[in-house]
Amino acid sequence: MKRLLQKLRQRFKRSFVYAFVLCVIILLGGGWGFWAIDPAIDSLGDGVWLAFTTAATVGYGDLVPSTFASRLFAVAVFMLGLTALSLATSALTVALSKADGETTAPANQTTPDVLLQEIQALQMQVRQLQTDLHSLQQGLLPSQKATAQD
Repeated sequence: MKRLLQKLRQRFKRSFVYAFVLCVIILLGGGWGFWAIDPAIDSLGDGVWLAFTTAATVGYGDLVPSTFASRLFAVAVFMLGLTALSLATSALTVALSKADGETTAPANQTTPDVLLQEIQALQMQVRQLQTDLHSLQQGLLPSQKATAQD
């Protein structure tokens, strides 16, 4: 079981790397596309910045698509970028979280079912102790009488 969990954890970490690479490709491709399509974008850096702010839905307004073609391209960058950024965020969360697959409560916390089982076990122990005590009392009383008579 632990082997399976380790493999799953490795896959989640790899999925983060894939999602991150996908984000970089989309942002660089989007930046290049904005730079190539939109005459208002003067450099590749500005194109990447516009792709990032579009994909992340920030939209500072310092750079905006100025042609119909670049606006359509912005929609594509938005859809792809938001999806890729969401994948990267969720993969990072899984990679950084415990991700052991353990669903049991921590050692210092117990569930109601566990508490109920422990109470029932303690009740059985108390009953057994009462039975043993009663047997001891029954066995000791006659011997105490015999010792007292001697």
